[in-house]
Amino acid sequence: MIDVNTALGFYPFRRLPDDTPDRLAERLRKHGVTEAWASSHEGLLHRDFGSLNARLAEECRRHGDGLFRPIGVVHPGQPDWEEEVRRCAEIHGMSGVRLFPAYHQYDFSLPAVARLFDLAVERNLFVQVLWRVEDERTEHPLLQPKKLDAAPLVELVAARPKLRLLLLNAQRDIRTETAGRLIQAGDVSFDIAGLEGAGGIERWIAQHPPERLLLGTYAPVFLAESAVLKLRESEIPGPIQEKIVRGNAERLRRGSAEAKS
Repeated sequence: MIDVNTALGFYPFRRLPDDTPDRLAERLRKHGVTEAWASSHEGLLHRDFGSLNARLAEECRRHGDGLFRPIGVVHPGQPDWEEEVRRCAEIHGMSGVRLFPAYHQYDFSLPAVARLFDLAVERNLFVQVLWRVEDERTEHPLLQPKKLDAAPLVELVAARPKLRLLLLNAQRDIRTETAGRLIQAGDVSFDIAGLEGAGGIERWIAQHPPERLLLGTYAPVFLAESAVLKLRESEIPGPIQEKIVRGNAERLRRGSAEAKS
C-alpha cells in the first residue's frame, strides 16, 4: 500500500505516539504500507524552508529502509520560494511539494499560487494541499487557521491540464458539488483521511470517480489503523480497493518518475 499523507518531525502542539521516524515506519509497515509520502510537521510554523526540506530529505534517507519519500514544504508567500521549488526537484529529488495555506495564511487567489502551479508542471512535480491540520475544536487558541475557499482552484486547475493536485484532509470542508467541479476541471484527487463515518468511502465513490481517491492515513496525527479499518470495513470491489491503496498513487507519481528517467 502507498500512504500519500504522512509527516515526519515533531508536531508543534503535542507529542504523538509515533512521532519519531522509526516508530512511524514500524507502525506503517505493520499495517501493510510499503511506501509513505512524508512531509514535515515543522513546516507548519518554521520559516526556514531550505534547511527544513534538507533535514526532511536526510531523515527519509536515514530511516525506514526506503519506506519514506520526501515531499517538500513550500510557502508561496515567502521570499525565495521559487528557489525552494528548484531545490526540492533538483537537489533533493522530490516528486512533489506540500502546501499549508490555512496555517501560512494565504488563499488560492494569491498570484504566487498560480505561479507555483506553473512551476510544478514545468518541473513535473505533483502538488499536495493539506487542507485541515486539526479539528477546529482542538486548535491552539493562539493560532487561527485561515478558512480556505476551494472555488478559485477550479479555474486554476482548468487552465493547467498537466497539473496534478492532491487535496489532503479536505472532505469535511469541500462540498460534494465543488469536489465534483474540481475533478471535472483537471487532475485533482483526494485522500481518505478526511472521510468520516460508516460507509464514507462508499458514499464518496458513488459520487466521484474511484480513480481520484487515494489512501492517506495522516499518521502520526491519526493512528494508521484508522484508515486501514475504513478500507477493511468498506464494501467496495477488490479492483477498486487496489486502485485506492496503490494504483492511483502510482499514476499520480508516475509522471515525476518518467520525466526524471
